[in-house]
Amino acid sequence: MVSNIKILMFSAIMLCSTISVANQNYPSKQVNVIIPFSKGSATDIITREMCKGLSKIWGQKVVGKNFPGNGGTVAATIAAKAPPDGYTLFVHSSAYAINPAVNKNLSYDPLTDFTHIVPIVKQPLALVVEPSSGINSLSSLIAFVKSKPGQLNFGSPGTGSAAHLTAEKFKVEVDINIGHIPFNGGPETAEAINAGKVAFSFLPVAFAKKTADLGKLKVLGVTSLQRSSAMPDVPTIAEEGLAGFEYNHWWGLWAPATLPKNIVDRIEKDVMRSLAMPELKKLFAKIGAEPMNMTSAEFLKFVINELESVARTVREARIQSE
Repeated sequence: MVSNIKILMFSAIMLCSTISVANQNYPSKQVNVIIPFSKGSATDIITREMCKGLSKIWGQKVVGKNFPGNGGTVAATIAAKAPPDGYTLFVHSSAYAINPAVNKNLSYDPLTDFTHIVPIVKQPLALVVEPSSGINSLSSLIAFVKSKPGQLNFGSPGTGSAAHLTAEKFKVEVDINIGHIPFNGGPETAEAINAGKVAFSFLPVAFAKKTADLGKLKVLGVTSLQRSSAMPDVPTIAEEGLAGFEYNHWWGLWAPATLPKNIVDRIEKDVMRSLAMPELKKLFAKIGAEPMNMTSAEFLKFVINELESVARTVREARIQSE
């Protein structure tokens, strides 16, 4: 019996030593980053640029993989079930903090099923309409929607997305009667606007600017209190008459729960290094995004505060859980 116990203890020590060495050599192979929205979306663009930086730092492929659907919850479910070894990471938007408030049947817990690693960037959203709609201002959009009470819909990249929550806040602020149609990402939402299926949407500035430059969207305003450096000629929604109206969309990086701390620390440090690279700083300045400098511990506190804030907004807007 004593010999068996010694063998088990020795085996456990050897296993821990093997894991420790593996962790110190991280990453020793390709790292996959799960993206919860479709290709071409703001989340996709930002994630893939971060992956390029990490690939340079690590000398390993860092590959983004898209799993769009249901406001990001499809991807979150996949990420939560992955091995906590650092080779599956997960980028999500501020929808991460919104989904629990609007979806009562989540298959994961946002606090206990993930390791909070680091925030990435933040930027405002842009209020967009179809270019040939004849709607050229916030006031004309409100008047148009009010002329067709209950007959129109707004679009978003999924129930529980930042665009969804912002539109619901807007709906309450201006007292309009309009429905909601969710899609899988920004590109699908933009297509729906152009097809006349939805009247407007709030989309991340990065994606809105890119699509507007192609003539496929018209931007009426941004949700920051100051004008976006990406579109300095576009007024803020507060300037257009909704004093104090503000929402900043943000993105962060997670991994499955119980990721070893030394790997968390390595990823946190190297993400910050990647975001400080000249090419990424130039890109983020171009699209009006600002890096969010927080430690993993600070990021966790930030997410907890966001969860509480969103829950209050959902109650006040009387958004029904799905």
